Amino acid sequence: MASSKIKSQKVSETIRITDLADPELNELQQSIHAFGRTLNVTLDPGDILEEASNATGLEDFGAKDFRGRLDLLCNEWSNDQGLNNLGRMSLRNKLLLFAKNRLLIQDLLTRHPEIHDVTIKAPIIVAGLPRSGTTHLLNLMAADSRLRSLPLWESYEPVPMPGEPALESGVDPRYQRCADTWEMMQQTVPKLAAMHPMNPDHIHEELELMGPDFASYNFEWLCQCPDWRDHYYATDQTPHYEYMKTVLKILTWQDGDDGSHTRWVLKCPQHLEQLTVLQTVFPDATVAITHRDPVAVIQSAATMLAYGQRMSRSAIDMHGIIDYWSERVVHLLKACSRDHQKLADANRIDVPFHDFMTDDIGMVRKIYAKAGLPMNEEATNELRQFLEENPRGKHGRIVYNLQDDFGINPEKLRERFSFYFEQFPVQAER
Repeated sequence: MASSKIKSQKVSETIRITDLADPELNELQQSIHAFGRTLNVTLDPGDILEEASNATGLEDFGAKDFRGRLDLLCNEWSNDQGLNNLGRMSLRNKLLLFAKNRLLIQDLLTRHPEIHDVTIKAPIIVAGLPRSGTTHLLNLMAADSRLRSLPLWESYEPVPMPGEPALESGVDPRYQRCADTWEMMQQTVPKLAAMHPMNPDHIHEELELMGPDFASYNFEWLCQCPDWRDHYYATDQTPHYEYMKTVLKILTWQDGDDGSHTRWVLKCPQHLEQLTVLQTVFPDATVAITHRDPVAVIQSAATMLAYGQRMSRSAIDMHGIIDYWSERVVHLLKACSRDHQKLADANRIDVPFHDFMTDDIGMVRKIYAKAGLPMNEEATNELRQFLEENPRGKHGRIVYNLQDDFGINPEKLRERFSFYFEQFPVQAER
């Protein structure tokens, strides 16, 4: 009885972050910052690649075109004067991990060329703005045991290090490394769990698998990088989606399947501005496109980014965050508006946020009908169990306020998205 009461209190907890612009650091955060000031971190692409080779014992990175993209990221982040040493170290560690993963991926493909023959059959792919219900929809469908999804730990390290033994506990060392990272995040940015859980079992975005190709818009979430963004805009993303598909083939093959018995469920906001590329690479995919008031999306995303930056930046540029991500959301939605009808009706379903929040299992049933996947009793029970174990607000509910936190009038900002409200079934959240 006591545990139920505690659970209920936790679910109903509201969280108002009042120190976004001027963080009030706790003792642990202060000590970590003090440690960061002792570091000397450089973002040298050659050093990163050399360290990756030394760590894996491998040298073949595959196609060399990635180097230009890595150089661009390192150069832009090196010139970002707002980054502190902690932020720069975090970015370097991320690039190092991607470099190691690229070596491991290339090595496995060289040793097992049959992986290329694996099929990725009729995936269900969620596309929608960040903070628009995409994560909840993905995790809900991932509870269906008939579908293969990508847990966070596996997205970070899709290919195991050859010869690395399991831990004495039997746990995959890749899982443990992810768990350790999540534990540290909960200590350093404790309110993050209420915004976006990053525990090892959390179902993650497949764009993480583009990381070893040093591609995707995900780098913009790590650190604002307008030069990188412009390069991404100007570049055909088809090869990078093909690279990601190849890594999905690896994961399927590592499961012992040639693709005949595996059906993936995937999601990423980037797909909104890459719908034609998505259709080219996954022609038999069912694409579920979520729709939510962009103002609600921006205030949620901006709050999360501002909160996270207390550990990585010397000062929080509140206006810079809003300006960058407002424009980014405009670009995502204009691309979606332009290309939405290019997807065949048989392969596309729109998911209004409010309809989904009202009846989430009912919406999944509609998506399954479009995808030709029956909603049987076992699947229904699995989805219901997930909802029972993961109630909304499980880690608390963040209270957002664009006007107070960022000095932005929500109604004024909403005017920028009139084209989107006119085209899609979106309710303004006031």
